[in-house]
Order: sequence, then structure tokens, then C-alpha cells
Amino acid sequence: MLLYWPVDIQPACLGLYCGKTLLFKNGSTEIYGECGVCPRGQRTNAQKYCQPCTESPELYDWLYLGFMAMLPLVLHWFFIEWYSGKKSSSALFQHITALFECSVAAVITLLVSDPVGVLHIRSCRVLMLSDWYTMLYNPSPDYVTTVHCTHEAVYPLYTIVFIYYAFCLVLMMLLRPLLVKKIACGLGKSDRFKSIYAALYFFPILTVLQAVGGGLLYYAFPYIILVLSLVTLAVYMSASEIENCYDLLVRKKRLIVLFSHWLLHAYGIISISRVDKLEQDLPLLALVPTPALFYLFTAKFTEPSRILSEGANGH
Repeated sequence: MLLYWPVDIQPACLGLYCGKTLLFKNGSTEIYGECGVCPRGQRTNAQKYCQPCTESPELYDWLYLGFMAMLPLVLHWFFIEWYSGKKSSSALFQHITALFECSVAAVITLLVSDPVGVLHIRSCRVLMLSDWYTMLYNPSPDYVTTVHCTHEAVYPLYTIVFIYYAFCLVLMMLLRPLLVKKIACGLGKSDRFKSIYAALYFFPILTVLQAVGGGLLYYAFPYIILVLSLVTLAVYMSASEIENCYDLLVRKKRLIVLFSHWLLHAYGIISISRVDKLEQDLPLLALVPTPALFYLFTAKFTEPSRILSEGANGH
């Protein structure tokens, strides 16, 4: 005697990111809709069902968001320093204002994100690089009709950066012009607002960078931080003609720049190690001063001041 069990035969859910949305739930009874795009704040599981993002971001996710938040702040500080000039006393106030703008923008971004009103976000776990580019994986079952299943599988790591940049831009336009007009007396009228004009250029660039290369930046940002911090530290120390410890200690600004680069070194090391094993990864932070010490010990062999003088003379 043969027994036949009823089987719920449904068409296969094609595509890497297509899923079935929950329509009704009553106790143990769940009714799902047709295969398609998952709502915002959800992503597909292994069974092709859309599941809400309920996890908290990992340490690496927070470090990535911190990196994306630092980019506009560092660029603000760079252009403020670049256009302020040595005689201007407004640079410090503009630096503080830029820090205030980015800090307030970060807090507001967290407050408006889900769950609203708390400094906490819920997220979906990043599993692979393709999670950032779901628009490239829309299936075409008959090679004619495309089933659009594009959604934010890395919710909210992709869109939260755009929200943060928008708040940064709004706060800058509200606060910075008034501050610059009041205190930037040492600059000409044409130079006062150049740091603000620069921001109007680099914010769209950062937005496009996140839109196109967000996934690549997510995996590469620790190495980007380390490489750029090492290069900029070497360039700054050579341009400032720092060849020994006395040259480094003679000005407070040089110490501030050095400690800032050390913080970036530590940030990059923590991001790479992810501090999975605390007792093994923390000793790596002892490597933070190594690049600066190596430069000071080898500067007498390269003589950066001589190289700079020869370059200025055209030799």
C-alpha cells in the first residue's frame, strides 16, 4: 500500500535576492505572497522568505560607518586649513564648527533611523560583496522579462550614509556662512567662503563614491585608512622639515597632527583585526608609533630639507 503526502508545490523563487513577503500570520499559520522584492528593512533568508532585519550592527559595521562619517570631517578640516592662511585666526573656530556639524548630523541620523528616537539601529548582516549591489542580480526567467528584486540587503549601511551627508550639508549651510562672515576678518571677501564652496564639490563626490563603491569601501576601508595615514604623515613631516624629536616638539600643531595620525593608525589596525581575539589583537596597537619613529630614525639619511630646497630651486 502506497501512501501519498500532500506537497505544497510552488514555483521556485528565482534570483539571489528575490523573496516571498509575509502577508498574514495567525499563530503557526503563515501566508506568503509571490516571489518578488522584499520591503525596506528586510532581506531574504536561505529559504527565500523575506525576514526583518533585527540584528545589531557588528563592530566592523560601526567602524565602517565611522570611516564614512570621518571623510567629510577630514575634508572640511583640510580645506579650512588650506584656505584660511597663516594670518587668519578663524581656522580654529571653523574646525570646531565643522566637528560640531558632523557630530550633530551623526546623532540626528541615528535618531531618525529605525528604531526612531534612540541612538541605536537595527541591521541586516553583510554576507558577501554582492549584498551591496542587488540591482545587478535581478533574474530574467525567460531572458525577456526581468523580475526586479532590488532592495537594500545590507540595511541600513547603504542608505544611512546618504542621510548623514544630507544632514551635514544642511547644517553646514545653516551655520558656517554666519560664522565665517563674523570671524573671518583676516581673509579677503573672495577667500572667506572657499572652504564652503569646496564642500559643495566634495559632498556630491562622496555621494557618488558611496553609491557606486560602497561595497568595495566596506571591505577596503581599513587598508585605505592605513595607507593614506602613513602617506600623509610622511608628506607632512617632510614638508615641515621635521628631522628629529626637537623639531616635532617645538610646535603644538605638529604634535596634534602626529596624534591625529596615530589615532587613524589605531583605527585602521582595529578595523583589520576586528578585535576578534582581544588578547591577541590589542598588542598590535603597539605598532601605532612605529611609522613616525622609523621616519625620525631615517630622516638623517634622506635629508628632506635638502630635497625640498633643491625642488624649490628647480634642480
